Amino acid sequence: MKKAFTLSEVLITLGIIGVVAALTLPGLINSLQKRELQIALKKNYSVISQAFMAMEQDLGENIDGSSYPVYTFFPEFKKYFKTVRDCNRRDCVPQEGSNYKNFSKSANINQYYLDDGQIVLTDGSLILIENPAAVDQQRVWISVDINGYKKPPNAWGHDLFTFQVTSSGKLLPMGAEGTMYTDLSTYCSKDSAGNMNGIACTAKALEDPDYFKNLP
Repeated sequence: MKKAFTLSEVLITLGIIGVVAALTLPGLINSLQKRELQIALKKNYSVISQAFMAMEQDLGENIDGSSYPVYTFFPEFKKYFKTVRDCNRRDCVPQEGSNYKNFSKSANINQYYLDDGQIVLTDGSLILIENPAAVDQQRVWISVDINGYKKPPNAWGHDLFTFQVTSSGKLLPMGAEGTMYTDLSTYCSKDSAGNMNGIACTAKALEDPDYFKNLP
């Protein structure tokens, strides 16, 4: 006699495999997505840094983030990227009506930090510039939505990260020493409902290998 599995045994085995897959697959997918965000942030940081250094080299001097009058940084900076769309100031993400959230996803962020220049890169990443008009607030921030505006979660510290061009001519991830926002308990908090919460997460996301694993 030949030994073989019965139909019932095969069906039971397949059922067990299906249950195990249903329990583990969402976790694997979530882990993969977070790993992709981590890689995308590092890639975009490299691309932005290379563009910044190329611009400095062409100018022959350090770029002072506090010396650029309103809207003057973006027209020069965008030349150093391979783009698929130039959104001018806010043609991709309008000042009103977008859905960018803070780190805890409990409030909308201030859109005017993203509307002084926007470009879409060839990989779908979206560069957004802050270069305000007020003389006493002249600054340059470079934010990047690392998976594009049309993909969630569209939240600071999750897929939206900000860098600052300092007055000493450095490009630093926001949250690093020397940037405007370094208090992580306020500006990279899982609990804070402030609309600036998340702006300081960039430095931590680059330094902490477990950052994306622990996102709220």
